[in-house]
Amino acid sequence: MSALTVVPTGTANIASVLAAFRRLGIEPTVARHLSTVEESDRVVVPGVGSFGAAMSELDRLGMRETLRQRLDMGRPTLAICVGMQLLATASEESSGVEGLGHIPRTVTRFPDTVKVPQLGWNQVVAGPGCTILEDGWAYFAHSYRIETVPDGWSAAATDHGGRFVAALERGDVLACQFHPELSGAWGGTILSRWLQNTARAA
Repeated sequence: MSALTVVPTGTANIASVLAAFRRLGIEPTVARHLSTVEESDRVVVPGVGSFGAAMSELDRLGMRETLRQRLDMGRPTLAICVGMQLLATASEESSGVEGLGHIPRTVTRFPDTVKVPQLGWNQVVAGPGCTILEDGWAYFAHSYRIETVPDGWSAAATDHGGRFVAALERGDVLACQFHPELSGAWGGTILSRWLQNTARAA
């Protein structure tokens, strides 16, 4: 059984995610087979690129239902950037494409009144109930976001054309719109805390 498995969504910069966990003393495995995701202690769903392309790759790998089941069971899972958006029901970016549906929200595009995509650092403020997330500065690279916090989740917020969800956490599931692997020491702390918090479930 792998301690940590990274799902190859086909759109992700997997190298930076792997390097971030190696800095924390974890040697990740890149999922080549469905059984790896089913059996892994922890799973990371990264993403850079489009919602539709990433979902298409998950379907090609046959991982849609496995990830849905894993999320529904609350097993340790980290989703990053487009990976977070895949947990939603749908996205304005890819009309007609179904997401994993774990977060009952549609991902929406930033308004034209602000620079799109948002590229760079932005302040993150953790809300009540957060045990993994904390206040800090994170690196973002995205054109779409989840605007409001769904019931049952604790969240961190940030602002770009209005407040939106920077990250969500519930139990052992953490979903970050920002890139913790590119967010310096603060991002490393978030990853480390997720590893520590999920150790009991591993």
